[in-house]
Amino acid sequence: MKRALLAGIAGVAAVGSAYGQGLYYSSETKESLPLKWIVGADLVFDDNVNPTSGSEDSATSINPYVGVSFVSISPQTTWDVYARLGLIYYFDAPSGMDDTYGQARIGADLTHNFNERLRFSSRNFIAYELEPDYAQGIATSRQAGEYFYWQTDDSIGYRWSERFATYSGIQLTGLDYDSDVPNADRFTWMIYNQGRYQLTPQTVLTAEYRYAQTTADGLASDATDHYLLGGVEHRFSPTTILIARAGAQFHEVDAAGSDDSVSPYVEVALNSQINTAFSVRSFLRYGLENYDTVRDVGAAGGPLFEFDARRTLRIGVAGEYALSQRLSLFGGVDYINTSFDEGRDVTDPTNTADGLSEDLINAYIGLSVKLTDYLYGSATYNHTTSDSDLFGGEYDRNRFSVGLRAEF
Repeated sequence: MKRALLAGIAGVAAVGSAYGQGLYYSSETKESLPLKWIVGADLVFDDNVNPTSGSEDSATSINPYVGVSFVSISPQTTWDVYARLGLIYYFDAPSGMDDTYGQARIGADLTHNFNERLRFSSRNFIAYELEPDYAQGIATSRQAGEYFYWQTDDSIGYRWSERFATYSGIQLTGLDYDSDVPNADRFTWMIYNQGRYQLTPQTVLTAEYRYAQTTADGLASDATDHYLLGGVEHRFSPTTILIARAGAQFHEVDAAGSDDSVSPYVEVALNSQINTAFSVRSFLRYGLENYDTVRDVGAAGGPLFEFDARRTLRIGVAGEYALSQRLSLFGGVDYINTSFDEGRDVTDPTNTADGLSEDLINAYIGLSVKLTDYLYGSATYNHTTSDSDLFGGEYDRNRFSVGLRAEF
């Protein structure tokens, strides 16, 4: 019994040591993997390549890329390193868009056990890309330019007794758009402390405090957030885990005439390897967000409003099913509901706006075929629809892609 409890604290506790790198929970790697290279390209047709511009221009692009990954596991230290570099080249880019955009993602995760009680965890992620990744929790719609997003999360975990442990850490997050997307840059630093009680070998109860400060760009205001959360982490089986936290978020905006807000805050992740062929990942997050808070309410060039209370619900589900050793189906859906309240005209604070909303659904389905021992083909269809009370936020978009990649 004691051995099971200690394993639970050491294993499940790692789940609470980092909050970044997307809303999906990524299971810890179980075995070392040798250096693997991926080289490929996707051909994409987009029937609404720049939807927030108000026009519906189609375009065809080629997306070549190269990737590498490496995992090293020892009794004390785990390294998980990965990178993917590529670009998007439009053969027929519409007016107002460049022909070429960069695409890059780099990650490095480190876990080191100093002894049976003390653990250090560091998770680091960098992305430079054009398309928004809804699972990162920063985007709600396609923007006009590339963004540079980075995050580092470093924490120390300590087991004080057989059942009780803590994780304390700091997280730094940066978001930087090019000059075509004003008022969107953000920098956030957050410290957190989490207490963990091992209720059973499969269940950990958590209590947590987070403090975050966000520095904004342009017309957007800085903000401070406090989080008081309770939660549970439960392993239904070795391949199915639930992580849930809920509580209150206290939101303060540093601007004249702004009002402090209090909101429920919820985050849930559920991963399951249902059988050898079928796996599902899902997440839910609800709370006040500091991204995309300055919006155009009327027509283009109309007054800009800053919204102190931007409440956002994000839900995502992704799955993969292996029909055979050579053929797999994959798909997913993201739903984002955003309410904009406590808005102030940035030039006339007496002019207010309230009760506006935006709904976005992004769904995709595709298949992957193993052509040879090293060569894979894929085909994907992606549909996005957005319904919004704000200017430029209402559109439909379809993308079709076929790809070929080599893994060695």
